[in-house]
Amino acid sequence: MKLRPPRAATFAAALAAALVAATVVAPPPASAATAAFVRTASWSTGYEAKFTVTNDTATTITSWNVQFDLPAGSTVGSYWDALLTTSGQHVTAVNRSWNGTLAPGASTTFGFIVAGTGDPTNCTVNGGPCGGGGPGPGTPGAPSGLRVTGTTTSSVSLAWNASSGTVTGYRVYEGSTVRATVTGTSATVSGLAACSAHSYTVAAYNSAGESARSAPVSATTSGCTGGGGPMAAAPYLYPGWGDPPAPATVMGATGIRWFTIAFILSGGGCTPAWDGSGPLTGGTHAATIAAIRAAGGDVIPSIGGWSGNKLGPNCSSAQALAGAYQQVIDAYGLRAIDVDIENSDEFENEVVQDRILGALKIVKQNNPGLKTIITFGTATTGPTYWGTRLVNRAAALGADIDVFTIMPFNFGGGANMYQSTVSAAEGLKNTLKSAFGWSDATAYAHMGISGMNGLSDQQELTSPATWTQIRDWAEARSLARFTFWSVNRDRPCPGGGVVAHCSGIAQNTWEFTSITAQYG
Repeated sequence: MKLRPPRAATFAAALAAALVAATVVAPPPASAATAAFVRTASWSTGYEAKFTVTNDTATTITSWNVQFDLPAGSTVGSYWDALLTTSGQHVTAVNRSWNGTLAPGASTTFGFIVAGTGDPTNCTVNGGPCGGGGPGPGTPGAPSGLRVTGTTTSSVSLAWNASSGTVTGYRVYEGSTVRATVTGTSATVSGLAACSAHSYTVAAYNSAGESARSAPVSATTSGCTGGGGPMAAAPYLYPGWGDPPAPATVMGATGIRWFTIAFILSGGGCTPAWDGSGPLTGGTHAATIAAIRAAGGDVIPSIGGWSGNKLGPNCSSAQALAGAYQQVIDAYGLRAIDVDIENSDEFENEVVQDRILGALKIVKQNNPGLKTIITFGTATTGPTYWGTRLVNRAAALGADIDVFTIMPFNFGGGANMYQSTVSAAEGLKNTLKSAFGWSDATAYAHMGISGMNGLSDQQELTSPATWTQIRDWAEARSLARFTFWSVNRDRPCPGGGVVAHCSGIAQNTWEFTSITAQYG
């Protein structure tokens, strides 16, 4: 996708009031601490507050998390000096990189704004009461190794390693709600919606009390239909570039619910950053994601793209690159990631190709239920040499890629972009069948199309009518992904100009997004 700046130049100075509704993957440490709440300012519709976290033990602690509930009608808005996430009325605050380590007797604070008048209740710090004490004497140790062992359309099966000490049973939590109580080290949570995402922890208990909870694990039930479920139709949205629209406005006008958010790059070495300069949880991108989730949608971050400094060449190994991807996954509690491998420094580099595939294999093993997408360029007849190599190496390495997505534009497509796109997609299908031994249906189910609305950089024209044809072709074959570059350009500007904020053709505003939203 070449129509983009080297990196975005604008980032907002403050986080939007909406919160990222995700579960932070950070296990509570064994050491105890206390957390004292105080309001620092109040007004008629809300207040500002802070927690002071203190290490009251005799040993250094290296991380902390504070969890509490807010009464109905009260919600957290902006925050600082911690990473806050919410699940319903339950709030989790986790230390930042600079304030997680506390020597004996040391303290740190984090603050936040609340809309509403209710104070926090049910406060815990590192799994124990905020007033101190932690799990009482004789309570079991925290379970470890929580993992997903299976999913159906209505259930998620879990297993974990037994806790130390005397154990009466285990409670499986989703947020602050107990979903199952068992005496063994496995459980199945039933009665779930098809194609729905969940995050669980588990705690052991006995007559002395309950242990700290395990690290969370995420899972998505099966039953996703219509070309890959609700995340199949996720057009690209680029905050801070091309006059980005308010996502809630686009969602309300078109019915779209998912967006692919561009772009995660290297912020220096193997450190992920939005456009190479913005922190993962702050500024324009985080505010955009929060707004999408507040409106009932969700996101797929895109890692890479055409311009800028990429993570693939900068990370020294597949393990290091997987760690960078994991930071992005953890920051937003993701269900899918898109690795856009199109520039020559990644796409036309055997070492980097293999590094990316190896990293995605590790990520899939560590995040059950996560969907991995690779997006790359194509010829009109299907993948080029480098695209074919990418597919073949994915098979050879067992990378377990869920979706191979081609970009059928800027490829000299000629006058008939429908036929050129179908020809390119059929070429990808044949490449997948050859590499994996799949049937036509299975190959289609691992394919995606990522088009360019209106005029491409090479003046190839995809009209709304053509995009509708392409959608119907993809839907008839249940392709796993149907998207385009970009929502920023989904506005009319007839006259043939190829610019960041409009399509270069006569069209209705958000017309391509509306067509895409009907996929599946």
